[in-house]
Amino acid sequence: MRTTPHKIESFRDDFTYRNSEFAIQRFPFPFPQDDYLYSVNIEPHTLPGPVGSVNEHLFDIDEHYLSEVRERSLVLEENPRRCLAMPHMDLACWDFIERAMTSMAADYPDWFALTRNGDQWHWQNHLLGIDDQFTFGDSSTLPMPPMEYMGRQVQGDIALLDQREGDLFMDAGIVTCPADWSLAFDAGMSFREWHGPVPMAHEMGIFDRALKYLCAIQVGRPVRRLNWTLTVNARMDTSPETYPSWGMDRASVNLNNVGQKVHLRVELQVMDRMPRSNALMFSIRTYLASFEDICQNPEWARRLHRVMKGLPAPLVEYKGLSRFHPAVVEWLAQFDTVTDAVS
Repeated sequence: MRTTPHKIESFRDDFTYRNSEFAIQRFPFPFPQDDYLYSVNIEPHTLPGPVGSVNEHLFDIDEHYLSEVRERSLVLEENPRRCLAMPHMDLACWDFIERAMTSMAADYPDWFALTRNGDQWHWQNHLLGIDDQFTFGDSSTLPMPPMEYMGRQVQGDIALLDQREGDLFMDAGIVTCPADWSLAFDAGMSFREWHGPVPMAHEMGIFDRALKYLCAIQVGRPVRRLNWTLTVNARMDTSPETYPSWGMDRASVNLNNVGQKVHLRVELQVMDRMPRSNALMFSIRTYLASFEDICQNPEWARRLHRVMKGLPAPLVEYKGLSRFHPAVVEWLAQFDTVTDAVS
């Protein structure tokens, strides 16, 4: 049974964000084994997924919905360029609206409703008090541009990738909770270009295989993968634009506060082909759990220690963990009493 979003928490300053027991239980723990190596790890996103899981529906709406859409609004007030759409992506943006509205209304009928009469649509978002009638395909009938209108009503970031010349280009999106990357910087880049900083994967040919796979995704057959990093404090917006606000947080971690301050940040990334535009919708749904949350599960605690202990140095550097990685490994060791026997 999902928890209805009912309160607004903060992802900045006082960091009042907290996970319920149910949220911890359904957290998408990203490590299937005791070591970690960067890989594509793509699998079919078969819908509906297991009841109550983060994979149950195409768009996962959980107890933090009101908090996350408020944080999105704050970020867009500070920097409107966190949402953009190039002119040739207009049809893709309407594809996104249709996919989101039809899915959310079908999957969460208590919270969302959609009525369609040809091109005349009536959308209701009961959680946000939205009740709008508009003409599908006519941006002038919406209170704001299509990408922003729908992007403000989903959890997680959305990028719309234009497919041409055997490549994917980041030509539209709304990105307000990124893990150290910028939509404004990456806009217009190809798949290989925006993945340029990732270490080790290029030498292994991972991105060439991934691009070929993604370009072949068919309508109605979405795929997913998990990505992860560590974030100090329950901060959603760790973009380059706001680095002065969070960069020094990494120096604040010590053995006494690892459990409260360090968060495992997991992205559920879903790639879904849009039927009209042939664009690829790339949704990035972010979940945060403190190490104290994670270590309530003894198996997760042991595995997290072994993964952190064995991380290759290039990945430690790439993920920005260098300053506090030793403290993390030392703190987690208390949950892995048989580590010497298996190392």
